Amino acid sequence: VFIDDRVRNSMDLYKRAGELIPGKTQLVSRRASQYAEGVSPVYAKHASGSRFFDVDDNEYIDWNNCVSAIILGHSDPEVTNAVKTQIDKGSLFTVNSPLEVELAELLVEQIPSAEMVRYCKGGGEACAIAVKIARGTTGRDKILFCGYHGWHDWYQSVNYLADPNTGEFPIIGIEPIGVPKALAGTALPFDYGDIANLEELFNQNNGEIAAVIMEPLRSEMPPDGYLQQVKNIAHANGALLIFDEVSSGWRTRIGGIQEYVGITPDMSVFAKAISNGFPMGVVVGSRESMELADRMFISSSYWSDNVGLVASLTTIQQLLIRDSATQFEEIGSKMRSAITEAVNSVGLPAEVRGWHYRCTVDFSLPDESLRQEVNTLFIQEMARQGIHTLNSFMPTLSHTDKDIQQTAEAAEKAFIVIMRAMEEGIDKYLDADPRREPFRRFVT
Repeated sequence: VFIDDRVRNSMDLYKRAGELIPGKTQLVSRRASQYAEGVSPVYAKHASGSRFFDVDDNEYIDWNNCVSAIILGHSDPEVTNAVKTQIDKGSLFTVNSPLEVELAELLVEQIPSAEMVRYCKGGGEACAIAVKIARGTTGRDKILFCGYHGWHDWYQSVNYLADPNTGEFPIIGIEPIGVPKALAGTALPFDYGDIANLEELFNQNNGEIAAVIMEPLRSEMPPDGYLQQVKNIAHANGALLIFDEVSSGWRTRIGGIQEYVGITPDMSVFAKAISNGFPMGVVVGSRESMELADRMFISSSYWSDNVGLVASLTTIQQLLIRDSATQFEEIGSKMRSAITEAVNSVGLPAEVRGWHYRCTVDFSLPDESLRQEVNTLFIQEMARQGIHTLNSFMPTLSHTDKDIQQTAEAAEKAFIVIMRAMEEGIDKYLDADPRREPFRRFVT
């Protein structure tokens, strides 16, 4: 494996981790193979605003931001100070904290689907809670889904629908090891944007579907009327509609994509950016869909710890104070324009696509089999210039015009390398192994 001297300490730590931690990291997206392994940083020691320093003392502008969990900026002073103050008062009480009620009231005020609230510590956990509540409320077992919804058995069981010997799993790249085979057929995927496919699944499983859970969008707007059609079909069949806004929430609107598109689901799941880097997740929903959870055993000691609660309260308040929706449109538009200009200046056959909060460079390639190599080459060349990113860019409110300019200048140089590599051979320029996608989503 190639190792650049500039990340020698990172790679030494990664090797040690391989002897102690199955999978080497706790989050798949933090594995070295997800970037340009041997060139991209793997371990950081300090982060502030839009930047972090790795264990080799290299500085990076961060456009991944903990897979969207950082929204205000790393170590935001307002959130950090609120957490420090709360820790001095107590991070966890024997009895309940008033912060539980205060945050619930704020969520109900800001999120269209919220009338009742339950807490947890992460997105996958929140999805599992929402699915359990939906099953309990409807008295049904099966779930239709579209998107990525975490690591829990209810979701991973979908990969028993294909022959494990062929490797053709519905969630490509994930084997159902450790998932009870009895769950096979209880979670069924549908194709985003394909209403006929959704209707067919309801017909094939008449009276058995408890809920449709889906990412309402990821990087592109849904087809006109699509989300309303999904809601109508679910309700016509006695099922609930759940929006998984773990990734899509907060940046476009504080109330989520549901606020932006005007479609209110029965329940919603939020996490990641809700607390700007502190563990927190929430399930919100209508009284009708969630009230029965009062009789379900859904309980954990740390779900209402004061750190997550105060971090979430402060983050949401700061998003409101800073007019985040307008700010993200401005920052994202500048970033998209700057990267587009870099593409055009080089003459690279590529397009900058996606939303202002997550624009993506889509390379036009003569051979689709080259995509992973080209994407990795871009990641590699950006890393060498102090830019930590994939081929997409997710800003925080701390990203500045200087960050955008520096990133665009680095991108232009990376595009020049890619042009040469396409003419002379990618192997001549690519030092890292091609990155490996950990799984395939069902939504664009």
